[in-house]
This record gives sequence, structure tokens and C-alpha cells, in this order.
Amino acid sequence: MDNGQQAGNGVSKTACSVTPVPDGAVADICERFGNDKHRMLDILREVQDRFQCIAPATMDQIAEETGLTRIEVEGVASFYSFLSLQPKGRITIRLCDDIVDRYAGLEAVTAAFEDALGIKIGETSADGAVSLEYTPCIGMCDQAPAAMVNDIVLTNLTAQSAREVAEAIIAGKRPEDLVSDRFATLSPHDRAVRMVDNNIRHAGAVLLGPVPEDAGLSKAVSITSSQIISMIEESGLRGCGGAGFTTGRKWRFAAAERTERSFVICNADEGEPGTFKDRVLLTERPHLLIEGMTIAARAVGAKEGILYLRGEYVYLRELLEQVLEERRRRGLLGKAILGTKRFDFDIRIQMGAGAYICGEEGALISSCEGLPGEPKTRPPFPVNRGYLGYPTVVNNVETFCHAARILDQGAKWFHDIGTEGSHGTKLFSVCGDCLNPGIYELPYGHSVWELLEMVGGQDAAAVQVGGPSGAMIARDSFHRKLTFDDLATGGAIIVFNGQRNILEIVDYYMSFFVHESCGYCTPCRVGNVFLQKAIEKFRKGLANPEDIDYLKDLSGTIIETSRCGLGMTSPNPVLSTLANFPLVYSAMTQPSKDGIRATFDIQSAIDGARKIAKRRSYIFDRDFTQ
Repeated sequence: MDNGQQAGNGVSKTACSVTPVPDGAVADICERFGNDKHRMLDILREVQDRFQCIAPATMDQIAEETGLTRIEVEGVASFYSFLSLQPKGRITIRLCDDIVDRYAGLEAVTAAFEDALGIKIGETSADGAVSLEYTPCIGMCDQAPAAMVNDIVLTNLTAQSAREVAEAIIAGKRPEDLVSDRFATLSPHDRAVRMVDNNIRHAGAVLLGPVPEDAGLSKAVSITSSQIISMIEESGLRGCGGAGFTTGRKWRFAAAERTERSFVICNADEGEPGTFKDRVLLTERPHLLIEGMTIAARAVGAKEGILYLRGEYVYLRELLEQVLEERRRRGLLGKAILGTKRFDFDIRIQMGAGAYICGEEGALISSCEGLPGEPKTRPPFPVNRGYLGYPTVVNNVETFCHAARILDQGAKWFHDIGTEGSHGTKLFSVCGDCLNPGIYELPYGHSVWELLEMVGGQDAAAVQVGGPSGAMIARDSFHRKLTFDDLATGGAIIVFNGQRNILEIVDYYMSFFVHESCGYCTPCRVGNVFLQKAIEKFRKGLANPEDIDYLKDLSGTIIETSRCGLGMTSPNPVLSTLANFPLVYSAMTQPSKDGIRATFDIQSAIDGARKIAKRRSYIFDRDFTQ
């Protein structure tokens, strides 16, 4: 098969020439997924895994097998960062480029990999063996710097350990052998915890303390669907992903739809930098999660479920598949669950492929449908018309786990924990400049100061609450409460001490949003680029006081006109630091003198024109002969 496509960096061989695609191989992959266009992401992931790229001829064949056009297939293949139209090495090393990783020594780790492998970031070795690249947050901020080596996760890297990893790979060691020489004999759970520490620092009464097995599900089959929804409503449970929509109300809307099919989807795509709480629940409470999804299915009458697992957590797929299979054997999934007539429900895992936007509800559904992860226009809302046009309940991992515990212990038990309007416990994933990064399960209502004392972060000068899309607060706000009505958060708490550069952090977060915008709407696609350029202007000391107004105006426009939550929250790093760290911006601005901008850089301004015209300026270039 001709896969012809040239490499981009001049280092690799011709596209996919490293591993030629045998005749019939692509057709076999498509057939395994029923030639179903809605399983396009699964098909493309497998092609990528086997042949290190998705070549033009491969896309033609996938299109033919699934009844799509080549353009439709390429639209999906080019959307996700873990899929590539250029050849990758047989082993791809993805270094986590989160700001926490940078502060934890990423630069030295990168240098060690580059030196040992003989390639730079973004390159593939000449023999097609190894690719080295950066990737945004992979959910390991409590043990940074971290990296993915194909499906294997490595944490707490140092320059020394990075060099050893690179040398082992060059010597022919498999990625899984980097974890253990006995990798094949370990259980899926043992494999997961050998790669990644759970770092559970404080176990609360609801999720991380002792949990009886399937007590919630047993209760659910003994009462009606309406009674289940009433219990969830009375408990005060709200979505734990950040938006905080009332869970029981969402379930009631979905249950009210008259339809032959409906779906329950678990959003396990926590991509907010600094968030890793669902990672721990997926590792330590997978049965509780599936139990919660099954209860939701009984409440709304769904027979089909999807667990959408972010691509960065692929190391947990085997563990979750094992749990699903075990529950099928025990009659907790499948036909007539717990012997209950007409209570049929099963779940499949949908792997993501590296796209932050897929944490957004509509984009996640698009991804499950085999489309690029672009948000859907609302209304209709997913509870009315979601996956494949049918009513769909989407909740995240923590929310489903809470639901199972509420059915077990009762609505009042849960309602009495926390504060008015914020009931139950919350999992906080804490990282950054603190002594004890990790997971803390606490009732809602603790102040930021109280949390900092627990985690050993008393030297904090700034705290990012809720990740980049949340708010960065200063010490004068540390008395505020971690609740939906004060400082709402999906769980991420990132601590920064007084040695950190606030504008550098903001610059990084804006670059993250620029990278992760799906590109559908102009305000988000273009506005975030301009916002980041404006921040860079401040960092270079080229800003005027008027530029502060520009930041506010542009941020407001992006928020007002963007299509989905990404654009509506992406200016938050700028706005929250403008509000809470005004002196940082003031210190970096220069006043105008007589209407002339003293900080205007004429050389930078005309540099673009020089390149276009391919000649220098008689007026501004002193040495015109160069």
C-alpha cells in the first residue's frame, strides 16, 4: 500500500515507511468496530498505534469502509493531538509541559532526553524508533515532571532518571519494562499504582473512606426511578466538574423524555491543568463509579452507557475493562441487573485522544459520535437531544460516585455535610509549591487558608483555584470559602510561592487556551491569541496604561461572544490577576508622554514589513548595507 507523505522535520523517513501498512489491515480494524462511523476515534487510534501515523491512503480506505468522505476522516484525524498525519516513532515520549512541571525541573529533564536520544523536541530519530514532544497537562501535577512513553506513565522525573529512560529505550527496552521487569504478571491495578502514586492525603467520609460494595445499587433496584431522582434532588448533589448544575434536576429532565433510546455518559476527561482527582477515583473506586452510572441508568431508563476516558489516562483502560467484565459476570451489568426485569444496562469505554475541549459536555458527545471534538449549539440540551440525538445524561466521575453513596446512606446524610448550597464533600487535587501535594477529600466550606495549612503551603503568595479557567487569588483573599457560592472549583488547587512570576503563569495559561481552542468560533480562536500577545507585551515592559483597558475590553468580548465554556472562561487568568494583582501590571507599564508611547518599539513594528518587502528601511536602519 502506498502511504506516501513526506516527513515534516527532515529527520524522519517517508510517511509510514517505517511500518508499511499490509493490505487488508485497515479493513480489519474498521470491521472490528463494525465499520461504524461513530467509532471513528477508536479506528483512528488503533491505526495510529499500529502504524505510527494516519497516512493519506489509509484515510481513503477508512472512508471507504465507513461510508464517509476522505475529508470527514481527515477532519477527525487532524483534530486530536495524539493522532498524527506525520509519522511518529515506534515509541513516542510525551513530556508534560504544564507550568507546574516547568517549575519542578522540566527544562533539565528535556535537556537530558534530547542529549541522550540525539533529537530535539518535535523530532523523530532517523531510524524511526523514537519521537520526542511536549504535551499539555497529563494529570500528574502532584508528581511532576511527568511523561507518557506510549501508554506508560513515568512520574517524578529528574535529569538522571530521564537519561536512564532514554538509554534503556535506545538499548531496546520496551516502555512497560521501564515500570517493572514483571509487568506482564502484574494485575491491572498493580500496574497502575506502580506507574502513578495516588497521593491520598486525607480520606473523607463519602468517597475515599470505607465504602460498602454495591449498597447503593441494591437500594436503587428496590425503589422506583422517580424515588431515585427524588433522593438525588433532596441530597443537594451538584455536578462536581465545576459548573455545579443540580444533578437530580438533570436526571429528571432526561427521564421525562419519551424515547426508545437514552444514554448515560461518564465524563472522565478531566483536562483542566492541576486537576487529577478523577484519576484517583478511577484507580481506587472504579466499582463505585460504575455503580453510580448504573443507578443513573435505572433512574432515566437508559440501557447504554459510555465511559469517556481521556487519552492521557490510557494506562487505566485495562483496569476499567477488568472492572466492567467482573461486574457483568456478577450480574451487576448487562441483562436483568440484580435479577430485576427490564433493568438492562451496559457500558463501553471510549478513549479520547488528547483534546482539552472534550471535557466540555457537547464536545465530549461529538467525540463519542466519531466527530472532531467541537461543542454543540444549545439548545437543544443533551438531556433532550444528546448522543446520536437521544436524551443523554453526562456527569463526571466524582458526581456518579457521590450518587452511589447517596443511594446507600440516604439524602439527609449527604445533605447535612458541607454548607448551605454546597452539600457533601469535595475532592481537591493540590499541587505546586506545597509540602504535601495530593488528594484531599473535605466537606465544602473550608477556607483557602485552612487548606493551605493542611497541605503545607503557608508560604503561598498566589493560589489558582479551579485551574486556569478558575481564578487566581492573592493572600488578601485566602479567607474565602471553597464553596459553589464563593470560590467554586472543579477540584484544582495550584499553589504558587512569592518567587513565581505571575505574568509568566498567565502567559503560560493563555498559550494553553490558544493551543486547546477547537477553532470553531473566531472570538476564541483569534481573541485568545491577541490576549496572549498583549500579556507578552507586559512581560517585555512594552505596555502602556491603556493596555490594561485593552486587556479588559478584549477579555469581555471573548467571554460574551464565544460559543462554549472554553472561550467563556479562557480570559479568567488575565481578569483574575488584573483584579487581585494590579501592582504586577502597573509595575510593567510605562506612562505616555505628550501622546507619544515611550515604550513603542519601532524596530519590532516594522520587522514584519521588512520580511514581506525583502528590503531594509532607509529611515530606521542605520546600516542600510546589511
